[in-house]
Amino acid sequence: MKKGKKSKSGSMESGEGITIKKSEDFSEWYQQLILKSELADYSSVSGCIVFRPKSYSIWEKVQQIIDAEFKKIGIKNAYFPLLIPESLLSREQEHVKGFTPEVAWVTHSGNTKLNEKLAVRPTSEAIMYESYAKWIRSWRDLPLRLNQWNNVVRWEFKHPVPFLRSREFLWNEGHHVYSNPGELEEDRKKIMKIYEDFMKNYMALPSLPGKKSDKEKFAGAVATYSFELVLPNGKAIQGPDYHDDEQNFAKAYGIKFLDKNGKENYAYQSTYAISTRMLGVMFAIHSDDKGLIIPPKLSENKIVIVPILIGSEKNKILKESEKIKNELKEFAPLFDNREDYSPGWKFNEWELKGIPLRIEIGPKDLEKKSVQIVKRTDGKKLQVKITELKKSIPKILDEMQNELYKNAEKLLKSGVTKSETLDELKKALKSKKISLSPMCKNPECEDWIKQETEGAKTLNMPLGKNQPDIKGKKCIWCKKQADYWIYVGKSY
Repeated sequence: MKKGKKSKSGSMESGEGITIKKSEDFSEWYQQLILKSELADYSSVSGCIVFRPKSYSIWEKVQQIIDAEFKKIGIKNAYFPLLIPESLLSREQEHVKGFTPEVAWVTHSGNTKLNEKLAVRPTSEAIMYESYAKWIRSWRDLPLRLNQWNNVVRWEFKHPVPFLRSREFLWNEGHHVYSNPGELEEDRKKIMKIYEDFMKNYMALPSLPGKKSDKEKFAGAVATYSFELVLPNGKAIQGPDYHDDEQNFAKAYGIKFLDKNGKENYAYQSTYAISTRMLGVMFAIHSDDKGLIIPPKLSENKIVIVPILIGSEKNKILKESEKIKNELKEFAPLFDNREDYSPGWKFNEWELKGIPLRIEIGPKDLEKKSVQIVKRTDGKKLQVKITELKKSIPKILDEMQNELYKNAEKLLKSGVTKSETLDELKKALKSKKISLSPMCKNPECEDWIKQETEGAKTLNMPLGKNQPDIKGKKCIWCKKQADYWIYVGKSY
């Protein structure tokens, strides 16, 4: 993501549509989509993007909706410093080891070298837990449930991709403290449900929920739970996650409490997050060769009104269009009354920019006292009486929302298969699929799989009723008794 990088079309402007098909070159199609639909732009800092109003308004809705759900279960918001002293970051060795290659450091103030390097926040455990250790004294102080909506910097050296993989991104990071592991497990179920419901009901995205292997879990955690999603190019990408840290961080940062019997104990902790990566996943899965598709529930402007300004009825059409605009204020309608662009050009532009519904009104429509509604999802045209618009539009938008989820569900199912041997796994990966495969707990088997498949790794294992019977199944690498079925695939 270097400043000034152009797509193969040679343009970074939205004046022309997407010039390549999604099915032919997903990477180039995605880059064009992000730029030409005005979701983001490159910045002078490599790997960091500018969130344009269209994408940032969606992120604001993500924050608003999820934050409201957090508050219902007693989670409160706070804010902690962006900069973290090296000595503080280094207290939890496994944690810092996992992040060291990605940490950006502040070493100077002007020309003066700092006495201690300061890390630019890759995550906030260290800076938050210093305070937690001061605040928590007794069981009466627990549970402590705090969340931040902030930005983090991780100086990854993999090829940056707007939203999907950038060096700075936005997220929530929740950090809870409990007196016992039972409370932690209770919260895990609630928070994972909030994330899953949001993805389904607002983003129209199905996922593969499960638990990470010990090798792939979060640095410093005892267990990591995640939602994995599958992109149209067959690559998996991690969505929201939840980490059971047990007492690892409490011991490193001295988070102790006196229980009801006056005995001192280390606290139990958890962390969880959803990031702006999910915006990229949503854009990538739903959008098409014409441009952006946004689930209606997350679109800031749900309607664009395009009057067909031809013939002697021009003024009447404009007047009626204005009236419709005012009556449909709740849908934040855009009004395209530009006379120096043809209707066809306008249609293409609004399809590129992903407005869910387009309302067209011309002389014939005026005569019939109706309008033509065009759905962005499938291009279907509906003739609706003007008097029925307020009643009909919510139903149409709900139908579109459901259609998007069903289509995404089909994509997910078609992108996942089962394989019980290494050859079957390789065949699945070659077909750009994610595989559900039997494996043992030995991390060396995961290393060998990664080597033999040129980079495929374990994603997560289904839990509960979604975990198939493992009895009699052999690990696809070592051929010993498998411990679980786990998703394996290439990923971002």
